[in-house]
Amino acid sequence: MEIKELQLYLHLCKTLHFGKTSREFHLSPSTLTRIVQKLEHEVAETLFERDNRTVLLTVAGHRFREYATDTVDRWFALRRELQQQSDLLAGRLSIFCSVTASYSFLHELLDQFRVKYPDVEIQLHTGDTALTIQRILDEDEDVGIAARPDRLPDKLHFRVIRQSPLVFIAPLVSCPLRELLKSNGGSLQWDRIPLILSESGLARTRVNQWLRAREIRPNIYAQVSGNEAIVSMVSLGFGVGVVPQLVVENSPMRGKIEILRVEPELEPFSIGLCTLKRKLNNPLIKAFWDLSQEHIAAGSLDHQSQSNSGRV
Repeated sequence: MEIKELQLYLHLCKTLHFGKTSREFHLSPSTLTRIVQKLEHEVAETLFERDNRTVLLTVAGHRFREYATDTVDRWFALRRELQQQSDLLAGRLSIFCSVTASYSFLHELLDQFRVKYPDVEIQLHTGDTALTIQRILDEDEDVGIAARPDRLPDKLHFRVIRQSPLVFIAPLVSCPLRELLKSNGGSLQWDRIPLILSESGLARTRVNQWLRAREIRPNIYAQVSGNEAIVSMVSLGFGVGVVPQLVVENSPMRGKIEILRVEPELEPFSIGLCTLKRKLNNPLIKAFWDLSQEHIAAGSLDHQSQSNSGRV
């Protein structure tokens, strides 16, 4: 059996979905099925119980997953040892982050990583940053950019890139909400102001704590997945939103919104890179991690976002 086959098997163990795994590895479902059948033939056991709707690991499947995980980890550890004297790396590196992080943090880093390691395939997936930590823990991604949770899981390694305040934002467009924000001499009537908040994640937790501490019963207009979507809705006048200031600084909508001065301020975010500790034995992830450290030390990883500050 080959390392690639074991990687496919491990991914299928996580998704329990032949379609998802085949799409991720750019294979047809029939090809993936043949690979699984080949593995089952080699171990002389059924690894998955499957029908038209469900896929489940058998007892033998669970045991084989332990073997596959250990074998893949040892293989990459060996490759790293053999390649210590060489910059020649090959393989695939999966990264997950928000759209904002993809161009505010990653652009220059990925550009230099590609030059240094041209044979490494980069898979960049973007989405709601609230999903990042779980995607790393589930091993759906190798590296992610996220806000550091209040309780960092023991098996996660986190490297802070920068701090970002968590801010309330309002529209500049003329709308009924603007009049409401101007009323009462600057004292905001939070029970009347429509709020646009994240569905989940650290930002939502911080806002909920802030509201509870002030015994405010919020008027939630919408719960949105993704900070960029919150900024967009706020710019159209639908409500007041809460996002990291970094998102505002890099948003094409920054000229259509304003940051509200609210006391006391929300607790800021620590934004950074995260990966599983054991995955730092993987030479590709270690190379990316080391290069990111060089950029953080030089201050270049945050150069674009810092240069955009002060525009709002």
